Amino acid sequence: MQSTAKTPQEYLENLPEDRKEPMAKFRNLILESLPKGFEEGMYYGMLTYVVPFATYAAGYHCDPKNMPLPFVSLASQKNFIALYNMGIYAKPELLDWFVKEYPNHSKQKLDMGKSCIRFKKMDQIPYDLIATLLSKITVEEWIETYEKLYKK
Repeated sequence: MQSTAKTPQEYLENLPEDRKEPMAKFRNLILESLPKGFEEGMYYGMLTYVVPFATYAAGYHCDPKNMPLPFVSLASQKNFIALYNMGIYAKPELLDWFVKEYPNHSKQKLDMGKSCIRFKKMDQIPYDLIATLLSKITVEEWIETYEKLYKK
């Protein structure tokens, strides 16, 4: 489900009633937990937290003129809330930490893809673990990792 909302507020307002509270809580958690320097915007129909062009003028290699470097996205999908974290995709040690730590914070089985963590039960999202995950990579570290792995 890709949203056509132009702003984060519009995105949240257009959600089904049962998603408004957990998505707003998730958004606030992201805004509070990400290190300084990331900016919120709407990209790919999701709430996305990026390294702004003012900090990293090269932008995202897939669309460098129009897309700042993404780091985290949040989306309300049909059957779950999805958190996309490029840090766990790019840094195996961060992925290993997250997978090992997850059972200490949730009774639910971890459901994830390469960068996507899916939450099907809104009342069982391990917000404290997600806050720690989000705080683990600074803007500078993300740029360095991105350039090392993805820039040609």
